[in-house]
Amino acid sequence: MKQKLYQIDAFASEVFTGNPAAVCVMDSWLKDETMQKIAQENNLAETAFTVKEGSQYILRWFTPETEVDLCGHATLATAYVLFNYYQVHENTIRFFSPRSGELLVEQGDDGSMSMNFPADDLKKIENVAAINEAIGKVPLETFKGKTDYMVVYSSQEEIANIAPNFFLLDQLDCRGVIVTAPGEKVDFVSRFFAPQCGVPEDPVTGSAHTTMTPYWAKKLGKKELTAKQISKRGGNLLCEYLENRVKISGRAIPYLIGEIEI
Repeated sequence: MKQKLYQIDAFASEVFTGNPAAVCVMDSWLKDETMQKIAQENNLAETAFTVKEGSQYILRWFTPETEVDLCGHATLATAYVLFNYYQVHENTIRFFSPRSGELLVEQGDDGSMSMNFPADDLKKIENVAAINEAIGKVPLETFKGKTDYMVVYSSQEEIANIAPNFFLLDQLDCRGVIVTAPGEKVDFVSRFFAPQCGVPEDPVTGSAHTTMTPYWAKKLGKKELTAKQISKRGGNLLCEYLENRVKISGRAIPYLIGEIEI
């Protein structure tokens, strides 16, 4: 059996930047085991699988090691594929995730896309010694979201200089750890570490911005924010806080279109 596969650089306006995701648009679902093996073979942060059901697309995401609850960059990549290769004529695609509910992606006239996601449920907690040791720095504040920890520092320079202990990070009870601080040329910057999912450092993490946007919107007193994930590849995002939802906008560009044998 042949399955078409697209590799898209998300939150990017040129190839080799942003975060690459693989996308499979299917007529019917493959076995979970098969989808996990495809994600492992692709060895990207995420592979997205989608099937159209009625007026919406059911969407699931797999890292090389596990299925995840929410993935922003692979959702953006999937929307790009549908808008550009599957004759979607509407300006908005309605996705449904069995784990995260309804997700909307709207295409702008300039080619950018805006994702409308549920805001994370963020709770402030005491600093966690295991996180401090793994990151190598004591944060100003620590928070726990639905699947991730978020630790806040005072400067972009601190975020850029973090060299985490991935072995220690892998022992934590979470999907990953977000590190964030005010930006020098944007409202906030971040990095995201998720060795538990087989992704030591994710280049650009859309879902992490459902956690950071509510925090920085309240901290800075503004609903529209500019953000940059300062990984090696890097990526730029526009974020808007909508109370219980978050709008995350960016661009995508294709890198590869091919077929895989299953």
